Amino acid sequence: MNYKKTNAPLTTKTRNLMDYAQATGNIYESVVIMSKRANQITSEIKTDLTQKLKEFGSKSDTLEEEFDNREQTEISRFYERMPKPGLIAEQEMLDGKIYFRNPREEKKFK
Repeated sequence: MNYKKTNAPLTTKTRNLMDYAQATGNIYESVVIMSKRANQITSEIKTDLTQKLKEFGSKSDTLEEEFDNREQTEISRFYERMPKPGLIAEQEMLDGKIYFRNPREEKKFK
């Protein structure tokens, strides 16, 4: 997913807890789903950032050369300005973009 174009807010907002419970019927289950999704987003962003910064690193760089690399600094600043993974997961949950299933519920219906 392209997290650069997300409509998640950059800061936290006060929300009605019952908005989260609409998707699952249980607020705690919704929080767990958002937490797991935030962990997935974190790992995807970290992988993406590591790949982009890998091209700047070389073993022959001196300490002074590393501090002068402006492109690397701009990439890092861009990722710092992005919404936090928890806020992205929260927005996805409210928009209904998260797929989840409960294996316990599936067993009851069989």
